[in-house]
Amino acid sequence: MAKGIGDFIVSTPGTVGGRPRINGTRVSVNTIAIWYKKGYTPEEIVLGIPHISLAQVYAALTYYHANQDEIEASIRAEEELHDRLAKEHYQRRESA
Repeated sequence: MAKGIGDFIVSTPGTVGGRPRINGTRVSVNTIAIWYKKGYTPEEIVLGIPHISLAQVYAALTYYHANQDEIEASIRAEEELHDRLAKEHYQRRESA
């Protein structure tokens, strides 16, 4: 039976923050999009994350391109959270 994108990409509350991810993994579409935007080819992404398949990477990229505004906003929110937490961490270390 032929597979559709819904067989590859799922969202589950409580798993990777409910973000779209590759089914059966904790690899988010955000992660694949970030690697892709850094210039990695789908084949290179599979080499870097060997427990996923090329078909799964292409499904994640298809989802990313079809929902680019949503995924980009999610990536920006993750980066802002990371930056804020890192700043708080270093401020606590400096004041200790």
